[in-house]
Amino acid sequence: MAALVIAEHDNASIKGATLNTVTAAIACGGDVHLLVAGANAAAAAQAGAGIAGVAKVLHADAPGLDHGLAENVAAQVVAIAQGYSHLLFPATAAGKNVAPRVAALLDVAQISDATRVISADTFERPIYAGNAMATVQSLDAIKVITVRTTGFDAAAASGGSAPVESLGAVADSGLSRFLGSEIAKSDRPELTAAKVIVSGGRALGSSDKFTQVLTPLADKLGAALGASRAAVDAGYAPNDWQVGQTGKIVAPQLYIAAGISGAIQHLAGMKDSKVIVAINKDPEAPIFSVADYGLEADLFTAVPELVASL
Repeated sequence: MAALVIAEHDNASIKGATLNTVTAAIACGGDVHLLVAGANAAAAAQAGAGIAGVAKVLHADAPGLDHGLAENVAAQVVAIAQGYSHLLFPATAAGKNVAPRVAALLDVAQISDATRVISADTFERPIYAGNAMATVQSLDAIKVITVRTTGFDAAAASGGSAPVESLGAVADSGLSRFLGSEIAKSDRPELTAAKVIVSGGRALGSSDKFTQVLTPLADKLGAALGASRAAVDAGYAPNDWQVGQTGKIVAPQLYIAAGISGAIQHLAGMKDSKVIVAINKDPEAPIFSVADYGLEADLFTAVPELVASL
């Protein structure tokens, strides 16, 4: 049977996490179909048709599917679920909102944060904040899976030519409605998609110091800015910068951690980065255990020197 990937999109384009999820779906075997559920989302459906490896795009369009309201999107997935052996969602805020509802409605177990597909019914996922990897097997006829996108390469966004098939949209459940959103705007790359990330910890001491010390380095490298939970809780950085088990999971080409001790929850969110550089004056800081390059130094001296040398 085929696998169905539930696309994350903005009604005009497909978001990057969907591309990694398509790669995971291909590994499950069989054809890969893509569900684009939205409102006036024809452009997103056409973009999905171009993704390499996608055999068919299913396009459901209705006002109730706008903004990805979880109750309605879940109902749309369940309406077509019987034709699929695997239902895959990116393990993003949106995917984690919909997937458990689908699993509950189908009365099956959910496989969360899959990082590897071993076979059609066996998957690998992190447990204990990534300190151990569990191999899990599901005997459910329909497997509901959230995919940790850092575990899979992104499928090519172009090169495919899948047909787009229109679906009848489910009725609006009336259980929720969209009132508004406040979206932080930045000229920097989005944290989970950035190739370079500069992160700071509580050692920076204030939001002013956070900006003063780390922003020039991020500007030089074209990097996104991140933060530890301690820095976010202290008010030094906004919530959407938080990297870690309770924040965002990232795997950039380069991750620079300045003044971050390396609590287990933070390491769980960034240890898959290709190259990790740690700057900390504490030689016993746990961050050094995962760092490819470690600099035992005062960040207030080391970071400006690094900026000056770039």
